[in-house]
Amino acid sequence: MLEEMIVRLELAPGTEVSEVMLVTRLGIGRTPIREALQRLARENLVHILPRRGIVISEIDVATQLRLLEVRREVERLIARSAARRASADERQRFAALTRAFEEAARTNDDVTFMRVDREFNDMCLVAARNEFATGAMVNMQSLARRFWYHHYKQAADLPESARLHANVARAIAQGDEDGAAHALDALLDNIESFTRAAPERSVTAMPDHEKCALR
Repeated sequence: MLEEMIVRLELAPGTEVSEVMLVTRLGIGRTPIREALQRLARENLVHILPRRGIVISEIDVATQLRLLEVRREVERLIARSAARRASADERQRFAALTRAFEEAARTNDDVTFMRVDREFNDMCLVAARNEFATGAMVNMQSLARRFWYHHYKQAADLPESARLHANVARAIAQGDEDGAAHALDALLDNIESFTRAAPERSVTAMPDHEKCALR
């Protein structure tokens, strides 16, 4: 719940929060809230600061581009491994996720797409059966989803992104390692183009004094 609130910008970048405030807002005890915050800190979505409390991390284009360099290599390995190692039941789930992505593309539904994407990412990690790749990806996925959600209305084509995700899921369901790797590369090419376009679109909408500050 906290991760989705941060990714969907209900808790905006730079916002200071407290355990007490989150307990009240979510109606959940302090122990699970504290455990969730520790995980979110490992994923770089929050910073836990002594004597200041908890701060939602800022969104940074340069960080996203560095993250994509790593994602491309690790996710290609994960896609190929999932296509090779997925069980019969997991392949059926990937086929269902393919249909869910195609439905999100048809309806242009950002919340559904984001939730299906999270399940897809989790399924890929399970099916790949590589704990080291999992450790690397866990710390990147939420940051990537939040950046996408923050900028997609300005710079991204949600139906196209959903279709590209569907292509990866379909290849994994079919056990096609090369197809999964090629589909993953096409998806990340799209994400990189979107990431590079996002700051340009954002700057266009800025007041003049903020544009000058960026220069």
